[in-house]
This record gives sequence, structure tokens and C-alpha cells, in this order.
Amino acid sequence: MTCAPGARMGAAGEGNPAAAVRVLVVDDSPVDRKVVELLLRNHKGGAAPFHVTAVDSGKKAMELLGPKGQGKLGSSDTDANEPTVDIVLTDYCMPEMTGYDLLRAIKALSSPNPIPVVVMSSENEPQRISSRCLTAGAEDFILKPLKSKDVQRLRNCSNSAKPKDADEAECKSLSGRRTMPSDQIAKKATSEQRSQIARLAMVLNASSTELSHYFQFLFKFILVAYAVLCLGELLHRWSSGSFLSLWSS
Repeated sequence: MTCAPGARMGAAGEGNPAAAVRVLVVDDSPVDRKVVELLLRNHKGGAAPFHVTAVDSGKKAMELLGPKGQGKLGSSDTDANEPTVDIVLTDYCMPEMTGYDLLRAIKALSSPNPIPVVVMSSENEPQRISSRCLTAGAEDFILKPLKSKDVQRLRNCSNSAKPKDADEAECKSLSGRRTMPSDQIAKKATSEQRSQIARLAMVLNASSTELSHYFQFLFKFILVAYAVLCLGELLHRWSSGSFLSLWSS
């Protein structure tokens, strides 16, 4: 069961300084939606609780966030320009409207406070999907199934975690990270590749040393076995007299 839409928790006048993080979960799988809801609601790692609204398609999400809904989810006590969704968590692979399509549609909304979008997926090509979504404006990319350690990442990406006067600086910071110069990306990739090659070389060196000892032992064993067989053959011929006849001839 999802929370009643639009409730703003944690008003300062009620003595609770931490407002709820309002999450719109979009996933066509009822099992995955329930897993995410339970994980968010039961998470105890932050001061603010999670207020979860779940829908099963990108179309329904846009009905809440689009021109008619404007992200209002039924709230009447919020500012007219302030959406009542702090973050959207969407699956990548969905019928009709994919998570990528939903991401682009949300980013295309004309809003003074853009709604952060985090994409999750269990596809076999996470790097390609992650790069595509981050380029389109996603705040983060998470592999399914969602884990407890991922919940704090959602909290950090949400609008409720950002002070009003720090939104612009945060956006610039995120933009700077996404638009890292190609030479820096190349240097970082080269450094990581060198580290991986060094670790691989250490493993291969250790493996080659072990193989060298193994082959030396195997070679000695074969020599000893061959010597024993030859000695046995000589003793057999000696005992049967064939060795003497061969020698006399």
C-alpha cells in the first residue's frame, strides 16, 4: 500500500525539523515496486523518513508530473511553484514509455526547481545504460535490486537534501562532473587501465612461477618413473636369462 499522496511531513511548526523525502517510484513490476517501497520506508539511516508514491508506468508518472499534475500529488499546503516530489526513481526497461523516455520528459518540463531523476536497471549492459542516462540528465544510476546502501544515494540526490540557496551550486557541480574534459577522462581511464594491467601482471607472474615449479616437479617425476621402469625391465630379463643370451649374442 502506498502512502497517501501529497502529505508534507516534518513541518517546523509541528516540532519535526526533518521533512519527509517524497519519492515517486515508477516500475512496471509489482514485486520490484513493493521491494523498493519496503526498503525506503524501513530505512533508518537518515533523520528524514521517506514518503513513497508508486505507479506502474511512465505515462501515469507524467500524469502526476506533467502540465496538469505539475508534480502536485494532491497537496494543497505547498508553494505554487514547488513540486511535491523530491525525486523520481524509475526503472529503465518498461513497456510503452521507458525509463529513459520518462527521464527526458521530466527534464523537458519547464519548472524552476527541476525534479531529480534516478534510473535503476538490471540490464546486462549497465555501463552503456548508465552513460546514456547520465548524459540525458539523470542524477544517478543504480543497479537492481535496490540495496540498503543505495538508499542514502537517493537521499543525497533528492531536492529535500539540498538547501534552497545551494541548488545552483550543486547543479553546477554536477554539471562540471558530467562535462569533464576529454583529456581528464582519458588520463583517468589510462590510470585505471595501468592499475588493472599491473594487478594482472602480478597475478600472471605468480601463476607463471607456480606453473614453473609444477612443470619441474612433473619432469623429475617422469624421469624417476622412466628409470624405475627401465630398472624393472632389466631385472626381469636378468631373472629370465634373456639378458645373458642377449649379451652373449
